[in-house]
Amino acid sequence: MSVYDLTGRKALVTGGARGLGAGMAEALARAGAAVVIGDIREEAGKATVDSLRESGATAAFVSLDVTEDASWESAISQTIDELGGLDIVVNNAGVEISGLVADLDPADVRRMLEVNVLGTALGVKHAFRAMRPGGPAGSGGAVVNISSVAATIPFPGIAGYSATKSAVDRLTRVAALESGKLGYGVRVNCVYPGLVPTEMGAKLAADMESLGLWPSAEAAVGDVIALTPLGRLGEVADMADAVVFLASDGARFITGAGLPVDGGMGM
Repeated sequence: MSVYDLTGRKALVTGGARGLGAGMAEALARAGAAVVIGDIREEAGKATVDSLRESGATAAFVSLDVTEDASWESAISQTIDELGGLDIVVNNAGVEISGLVADLDPADVRRMLEVNVLGTALGVKHAFRAMRPGGPAGSGGAVVNISSVAATIPFPGIAGYSATKSAVDRLTRVAALESGKLGYGVRVNCVYPGLVPTEMGAKLAADMESLGLWPSAEAAVGDVIALTPLGRLGEVADMADAVVFLASDGARFITGAGLPVDGGMGM
């Protein structure tokens, strides 16, 4: 059996209703994992689950607001009941709200802090409680947090987002250390995705034009590509395959690491 085979593993993917999260759920399922999608978008989430089931995967949807502790408790409990365990948690849910530092909107920054930082922190908390010895899953596992290339390079117009994704990186490393020292048996890593032309990525490019930082969204995208040694934007599959790797036994001696999947943009 390949070390990248996830047959028998049980995974929860937050923000899995669409975009990168849906792609990650699909990649985990292709690798053999049973997958639960946790999201606030019930209709879209159930549609993604239906698509996974049509491909032969075991999949389910749970309602999850990542900023609420009680919502996490319920989602983890439902996931374990549905799948019969939990081995993988992918903290993908996130929001990006562009803005210049000189025009910073506290409400926008608070929203990003709540979803991107608190949401990820609660995800790690409840993954640990479920997967550590004595927990309802109790067999260890892997947590993969989704940071961003914005955590590794300066880029105008996204100071708040960059700050929150940098926090995800630091949170990942502290959590990995605690898990190791306390014998939880849970590896914790993160991925730094580059720009991907999802709905979020397209909005970011459009924002660069509206903020006056680039003459057009196309020009902004062109400059991102010019900064990327591999000469293209990322694809959903690029990010999803990295998540599968970090969740698999192929990464069995990797914890507290950040994996750039950005075509070299952040090096």
